[in-house]
Amino acid sequence: MTRFKELLKNPSKFRISYLVVLFFCNIAFIQIPAYVCLVFLFFWGVYLVYRKIVKDKCFDRLRFGLWIVAFIAVNLLTMLINISMSFFYNIVILLHISICFFIFYGIHTEKGLNSKAELYKVCKFIIYATSIFGALGFILMMSNVKFEWMWIKFIIFENRYTGVYINPNILGFISVVSIVCCHLSMKPDFLIKAKRTRISRIWIAICLSVDLFSLLLCDSNASFTLFVCYVIFTLIFIYFSSSARMKKRQFFIKSVAVLVAAVYVVFTAFMVRTICQRGFSHLVKTNTLDKVAVKTINEITSGEAITFNHVNKNIDSGRLKLIKESFKLFQLSPVFGISNGNIIEYSQKYLNGTLSLSYHNSDIHNGYLTIIVSTGVVGFLIFAVWGLKFGKHIVFNLFKRQNAGSQDILPCLFAFCCGYLVYSLFEKALLYDISFMVMWFWYMLGMTSVYLNKYEPLVGSHYMLKKYRIPRHLI
Repeated sequence: MTRFKELLKNPSKFRISYLVVLFFCNIAFIQIPAYVCLVFLFFWGVYLVYRKIVKDKCFDRLRFGLWIVAFIAVNLLTMLINISMSFFYNIVILLHISICFFIFYGIHTEKGLNSKAELYKVCKFIIYATSIFGALGFILMMSNVKFEWMWIKFIIFENRYTGVYINPNILGFISVVSIVCCHLSMKPDFLIKAKRTRISRIWIAICLSVDLFSLLLCDSNASFTLFVCYVIFTLIFIYFSSSARMKKRQFFIKSVAVLVAAVYVVFTAFMVRTICQRGFSHLVKTNTLDKVAVKTINEITSGEAITFNHVNKNIDSGRLKLIKESFKLFQLSPVFGISNGNIIEYSQKYLNGTLSLSYHNSDIHNGYLTIIVSTGVVGFLIFAVWGLKFGKHIVFNLFKRQNAGSQDILPCLFAFCCGYLVYSLFEKALLYDISFMVMWFWYMLGMTSVYLNKYEPLVGSHYMLKKYRIPRHLI
């Protein structure tokens, strides 16, 4: 009983369990029991939020905490102003936001935690799990196994490779996450501080191979953009990280070099994806011809071939329509927003239900638009100020305190977070969604925040607001 009580008080165990269960929520057949477990874990997270704020007084150590509290307060105010049938859903979302800020982003407030050891465990799970499920997916594809039942459609979903996952876009995102985990696990400083041994190179090779091919074949443009941005932001760090003051000429030359390298990376990446898709399409088609002896060659080839491309040739996939409709929702309450849970209800009430529940699920497939529609200009500006302040401190410490040959993981965390901010332009991925992709971003953000304690330890300086002394790090 004592061990169970200690477990309930452990935010680190919760984060690991939460991410693992959210990961399994994306696997076909395992999805339903995983969601059942998620309900219990969610209440555990709410308890930990209460405990961290009331018992542990983590707010006193929370970086830029006043902006966070202000943003949560705006969400609460908007929810009360727009009370509707979605009130209880809004409460769940409000609690979800609290978990994101205080448990995941607030990792840096926990005393005595070896955050690198925790991250190592999560990375190890991701590497092993994606390798096994990825290999299984390719085996089933080459064996011409197809299955469709209700929302479960694998191994091919709308002419795109989805493996054993529930959606090709989810497969693409998890593939990028796994590649990043491989990159993290190969950093010597990370292993030393985590006090762990290096993951087998065989596993790393299998994982990278499976995930790269999965990313190329799932044809997820948003996930592919995330991967390309991760590479580009890594290059930016390599080019510009320096402890010495850079002259204007050097800055200009390096900027041009980065721009050329970025263009090269983009064109090469998309060219490789096209070649890979065509190659696998031919391979799967040939494999089908070899195995099916009953049908004639003409009968088989006359059918629809798998090309691993979007069936919908519209490059925006309907997102431009969502953007236009989101502006109409924004106009309903531009100052404080309509509250996230009311997006579907208000679209049905004021826009003739054009925002389909089955399509975007209370999200506009754009993280920034979702925030501004949900909390209005006030909430969006508060969130933006918090993000910019946090980003400014991280970027300053990254480029001034680490060099191009850094074996630490901060450059990797920085590159992923920056890439994810671009990714959020195309997916429901920034805040208002209880999913693996959202929680993984906040987990990476939390691991990044740990470096603020390392490079900017808490000091006793305060701001004066009338008779109140406000710690500088809260603002």
